[in-house]
Amino acid sequence: MNGKIFPALTLLGLWSISILGWSQTRELGGTGELLDGIAAIVDDGIVLKSEFNERLGLTINALNQIQLQAQPEQRQAMPPLSILEEQVLEQLILHQIQLQRAQRFGIIVSDEFLNQVLSGVAEEANLTLEDLPNALAEEGIDYTMYRQDTREQLILDQLQQRDVITRIVIAPREMELCLSRSEQNASDEIDYNISHILIGLPSSATDNEVNEARKHVDEIYERLQAGEEFSQLAIAYSESQTALDGGALGWRKGVQLPTLFASEVIAMEAGNVSDPIQSGSGFHIVRLNDIRGAETVMIDQIRVRHILLRPNEILDDSAILQKLIGIRNQVIEGDDFATLAQAISEDPVSAAEGGDLGWVGPGTFVPEFEQQLATLELAELSEPFQTRFGWHVAEVTERRSYDTTEEMKELKCAEQIRSSKLEEERELWLRRLRDEAFVEKLI
Repeated sequence: MNGKIFPALTLLGLWSISILGWSQTRELGGTGELLDGIAAIVDDGIVLKSEFNERLGLTINALNQIQLQAQPEQRQAMPPLSILEEQVLEQLILHQIQLQRAQRFGIIVSDEFLNQVLSGVAEEANLTLEDLPNALAEEGIDYTMYRQDTREQLILDQLQQRDVITRIVIAPREMELCLSRSEQNASDEIDYNISHILIGLPSSATDNEVNEARKHVDEIYERLQAGEEFSQLAIAYSESQTALDGGALGWRKGVQLPTLFASEVIAMEAGNVSDPIQSGSGFHIVRLNDIRGAETVMIDQIRVRHILLRPNEILDDSAILQKLIGIRNQVIEGDDFATLAQAISEDPVSAAEGGDLGWVGPGTFVPEFEQQLATLELAELSEPFQTRFGWHVAEVTERRSYDTTEEMKELKCAEQIRSSKLEEERELWLRRLRDEAFVEKLI
């Protein structure tokens, strides 16, 4: 490989299925004569011996390349051929099981959308779609097979989105812990300007001395709540070395805050005063004067509603397009969008809400959906358009500028939690599919 196309291949995850595109086209010749042996029967489909042999060869070549690139002392013996054969055949079987499941759910990728994806691959390599076949050929990759592999990977992405990703449950406690960690990490680089009042205690304070100090600090706290100036009370009563400075401790990074009251300061807003805090040295009251580096995240949001229809074995892309044109005309002529969405949209979540997708910001939807939304005026109904999920008509119903600081933290945590669970959930899902499938290995 010369490396020009390799990054795009890696992004699409195509190396894992680089020879899988031919199981339905190479079984029989025009005379009905068998042209290829069968490696395994998988429910209603098969894995061909030629697929198996090609995949095995690629796997062995890849392992050899890894060994050649490693330092001599890091090189390891090749796994036994029988183990490689078993692993390769199992991968092909699982791939076939998933494709059949996707077919049962009517998940397809049209030529139009496939061309959009391949155009993106070409663009990343500074090529046009027309240049892509020759560029791939230079690297020893058959373009027809590459298209088929890409189509199948996009289908499996949709299947896993449906069966795995959307079903990962995030427990409230998981979200709480993640938000707590993110707040702590974020605070490390935030600057806090704080002031401090200390009502001290001797190292061997009696119960009576502790009670008197607590009574004193409570009185100061009440005066602060009544509106008295923190710096004046610090000068008058604080036993800290900073008393004459009005208790000012100055600007400090989150990691530099005294451990005693770091958690309280991080949770405060500028101008807030903490409740009295007891330590071995006495009672403390902290004021957060100001914060630097805590940025508010403002984004432009739109509220969107849509109707989604998916091609299936009965209705192809052309038929779905004509159906959506008719639906769009109904809305323009006065029919209620929400009622139609509830009745016919194949997006079950938004259909229940009359097609409403709620308030969303940039990056929420797949690029092809967002590109269409960007062309719409407020309350303008789009022409039917296609994405990887099917055909849509959409409308932007409202626009606003919105503070999403907290929501963005939650979304980031949700993404992190799902990512941490994804591999295990995917493996469990694949194992269930494998256990439920009829598989007969013939090699």
